[in-house]
Amino acid sequence: MKLKEIYSSQNNKKPVISYEVFPPKDDTDGSKLEQLFVELHKLMDFSPSLISVTYGAGGSNQTESIEIIRRIKEELKVSPMPHFTCVSTSTKNIKEYLNTLQKFEIENILALRGDIPEDKTICHDFHYASELIEYIKKESTLSIAAAGYPEGHKEAVSLEKDIEYLKQKTEKGAEIIYTQLFFNNKHYFSFIEKCEKAGIDIPIIPGILPITNYKTVEKMATLCKVEIPQTLKDVIEKHKEDKDYIKEFGISYATEQCQQLIDNGVRGLHFYTLNKAHATSEILCNLI
Repeated sequence: MKLKEIYSSQNNKKPVISYEVFPPKDDTDGSKLEQLFVELHKLMDFSPSLISVTYGAGGSNQTESIEIIRRIKEELKVSPMPHFTCVSTSTKNIKEYLNTLQKFEIENILALRGDIPEDKTICHDFHYASELIEYIKKESTLSIAAAGYPEGHKEAVSLEKDIEYLKQKTEKGAEIIYTQLFFNNKHYFSFIEKCEKAGIDIPIIPGILPITNYKTVEKMATLCKVEIPQTLKDVIEKHKEDKDYIKEFGISYATEQCQQLIDNGVRGLHFYTLNKAHATSEILCNLI
């Protein structure tokens, strides 16, 4: 099922549930991949409509991603949505990847510029996600999603300029926007208003990262230009040595966050699972 169909067929106004996973690192014997599918099978209880699959800079673990995509489609019977970056990928490689996805009858893709690789190796065929979206639209029948940043991309000069770039992505063919994680809903609601004023009229799906440990919050605040609300910061600082407390508090916090989003009519919830089922499962149980 393509993205437009997925987000236009909401059952009784319930939000569409989707997850993001990534290929496990250093999986020499395949055991981590099998554990990933153990976790995904647990998450099937909540009838997800979509599972997105990342890959590393420049497609460094693209082979592993394709295997996960294949199994999601064939084993779990859920629509997979591979990520696709272009910053260090040639047109030739992109064309080959599109052919591979066509062979597996994949219908959806999330098109991104991607992070600059540590070795700074950049292919200059594509500079921006909007260019990649335009190319995919021309070369395939894939339904295309794009990324949005409620607090602005970390490299953007301003949120307003970032929204201008997002508008370009929609004009080139993006049909759905998935947001970067955020911990303060006011940024999402403000982002929606700004996007509407800019003429962006496609669904914008909030990305939710359940807090499961102190280090995750520290890392995300640094890497993603994400605000940690003071009330949240005070709690995790106070209890940072108590892993169980942090995990349960994180589930409670994300539940409240999701409920407020649902109450305000979001079309879906996209969970960054970090390849684990527990926190996302608990949140969805709380919301039922």
